[in-house]
Amino acid sequence: MSYLAFLFMLGLLLGFIVVASNPSPYFGALGLVVVSGMGCGLMMLYGGSFLSLILFLIYLGGMLVVFAYSSALASEPYPETWGSPRVALNSLVYVVAVLVGGWHVLGGQYVGVGVGNIQMSDLSMVRGDFSGVALMYSVGGWVLVTGAWVLLLTLFVVLEVVRGANRGALRAV
Repeated sequence: MSYLAFLFMLGLLLGFIVVASNPSPYFGALGLVVVSGMGCGLMMLYGGSFLSLILFLIYLGGMLVVFAYSSALASEPYPETWGSPRVALNSLVYVVAVLVGGWHVLGGQYVGVGVGNIQMSDLSMVRGDFSGVALMYSVGGWVLVTGAWVLLLTLFVVLEVVRGANRGALRAV
């Protein structure tokens, strides 16, 4: 189980490096999907299976919209790939920075990857993530309304930013 957690963490870290080092929106969106999958897999290992599934589905729906906008607005005939020298150099710099930062934080000592369990009694009929979702809808309803309002406002801001001079959001490229 700890090997699987290590692979999810490594995939999460490499996905972050792909997003940070790649200037092309096509591969950046692919890197974000990898980061989402690895993060939700890691959350699933720690016991939040329902929450990780819901977040993954919601995140993939949002990434579909982001990928459609980015591919419509940045139609490059030859996008830079991971093999191009500039992207490879950026990736190498980020990998070295992560290794040096990790060595500095850990102080040269090995720390194993542990996987925790959900703390609940033996006779419990409800998992912890299910009751967290119910609590979010009952007590945290104002957070959901605020989040929906912020997402709607963000959509209008993005549409206004990409509109350009006397053109609509969807333009002929």
